[in-house]
Amino acid sequence: MSTLQLSLAIIGGLVLAGVVAYNAWVTSKSAPRTARERGPQDAAPGAYEGGAQTGRFDDTAPVDLAERSHTGPGLDISQRIEPVLDDGPSPVAASDEPPQEARHPGPPVVPVTLSNVVHVPEKKPALDALIDVITPMLLDGEVSGDALLAALPGTRRVGSKPFAVEGQSETTGEWESPRAGQRYRALQAGVQLANRAGALNDIEFSEFVVKAQAFADAVGATPDFPDMRAEVARARELDAFASGHDAQLGFVLRARRAAWSPGYVAQNAARLGFVAGALPGRMVLAGSQSGQAPILSLVFDPQAAMAEDPEQSALREIALSLEVTHVPRSEQPFVRMRQAAIALAEAMDGVVTDDAGQMLSTDTMDRIGADLESLYDALDSHDLSAGSPQARRLFSCPPPPRFA
Repeated sequence: MSTLQLSLAIIGGLVLAGVVAYNAWVTSKSAPRTARERGPQDAAPGAYEGGAQTGRFDDTAPVDLAERSHTGPGLDISQRIEPVLDDGPSPVAASDEPPQEARHPGPPVVPVTLSNVVHVPEKKPALDALIDVITPMLLDGEVSGDALLAALPGTRRVGSKPFAVEGQSETTGEWESPRAGQRYRALQAGVQLANRAGALNDIEFSEFVVKAQAFADAVGATPDFPDMRAEVARARELDAFASGHDAQLGFVLRARRAAWSPGYVAQNAARLGFVAGALPGRMVLAGSQSGQAPILSLVFDPQAAMAEDPEQSALREIALSLEVTHVPRSEQPFVRMRQAAIALAEAMDGVVTDDAGQMLSTDTMDRIGADLESLYDALDSHDLSAGSPQARRLFSCPPPPRFA
């Protein structure tokens, strides 16, 4: 082989090696960032501490995504009902699980399936004349809690509205859901006036009367029903107020360059205090009080979270959402939502936008914050403060229908 041929062969080999190396570099740059990578934020763990809380929360309530969405006044960001909405504390359901620690000390280990289930012990609110139709039931004598439980209807709903029965405790004098082994001298039945499905209507009121009467007959009580027209009118008035004072806020974080893996998102979100929710692709920031709804939700493609190899799944965007009427004002939820969005965007090289892809400026976020303060004031003035049991019940979606 001549010197010229040898030189050409060497040059060809070097060119081929360069092409292979370049293709490998391009492939590595386009792959999603995974939880094993360490970015600049790892140099100062704990630099953002505002989101870390210890608490328990309800993340298991069903949802009907077809329900209407009320829009708060003046909010110029896309409204959304986040895919798992709390149906509010119910006077009839119960669960009791230990607390979940929200802070992850040290380098967090987060399962990429994000399928941890966290329950909250229910604190059942009494029927409230502000948002319920209440029917007193007169008794000739005492009745046992066991008899009341046996007589309760199979379904605790009237149309799309919750139905409940309460007895006045002989020992404490407080109204409560019937309990075995207790004795009661007074009873009342109720149905909610409105929720996100709309106002209580004539048909639902009639169904309530039928269901309450059947229960009363079974326990030997005499119900005293209020006037249907007056209650339906009250329901419409309450629903009109709710329609103008309900808001769900959503920020979208979009990747600038490299995509993210589910584990990479979970790793960065855990540093801000988020923990895995009940469904794949969902994390939540717990409230400071037991039984409180999550302050924020972080949601991404559940299919990516459930993939055979989630670390190879590529996410180009994630969503942060705030159920405004479900979170107490004292938690400063919008401030924390804003801080979390900015912190995640900086840590993962992303941008904060609305649903339409428009970047959210500081001025826009300031206006949203001001509008929310007005919304909170209006809710407070109607005794429906954000995060209260009454507000969570009023601004709730009924569960989807169940088929036999």
